[in-house]
Amino acid sequence: MKAHARLTACFDGSRTVLRELRSMAPLTLFPRRGRGSTAVVHLVNSATSPLGGDELLLSVHVGPGASLRLSGVAATLALPGLHGEPSVSTVDVTVEAGGSLEFLPEPTVVTARARHTAVFRAALASDAFLHTREVLVLGRAGERPGSLTTSLSVTRGSVPVLRQTLPIGSALDGSAAVLAGRRVLATDLVVGGPELPAASGEWWSRSPLAAGGTLTTSLAPDAVTALAPF
Repeated sequence: MKAHARLTACFDGSRTVLRELRSMAPLTLFPRRGRGSTAVVHLVNSATSPLGGDELLLSVHVGPGASLRLSGVAATLALPGLHGEPSVSTVDVTVEAGGSLEFLPEPTVVTARARHTAVFRAALASDAFLHTREVLVLGRAGERPGSLTTSLSVTRGSVPVLRQTLPIGSALDGSAAVLAGRRVLATDLVVGGPELPAASGEWWSRSPLAAGGTLTTSLAPDAVTALAPF
């Protein structure tokens, strides 16, 4: 299955309005009443996906001065194809001058034998704001995970803020240099907000980025614990 969903948010002088809201199964977009000038949209998988062989693309454009919160409502299951085909899901984001985007999907569960690639790309204006979070769960309860490669690329103005790629689902996951045997990995990126100092605790750390922004990473046996530092 190939699907391309589109979302465009613009500021009309008093609030953010949705100029384009184009769903394509399994990527379904539901607008909700926002708070103040912020538009709120929920992202729902209207079919079982991503399934091996799927190519899914979500394009998000936040215009000058617009404010958008895009969140998930249920976990995503990355499932194997009949013949071992890989699947790919891509989120492509543009946030223009003075714009703000919160992209907060629910966890992605990498099921047995799945082969999935998740890509997040964002191009931000120099004064734009971005908050995005990714929670990866390695397999369902009692299940060994398949393989996943997750890629995060963010630029602000013409400056790279973060470029990070992580493959998981191999024997190296148990290494202290990778996941240390933990089942859940959560990453939280904020660009354009208040600068926070470096900090760390048991199996989590917060790191200021050289080009601005903060990256927080957490490892835990479950999603609730993984999200506690955020």
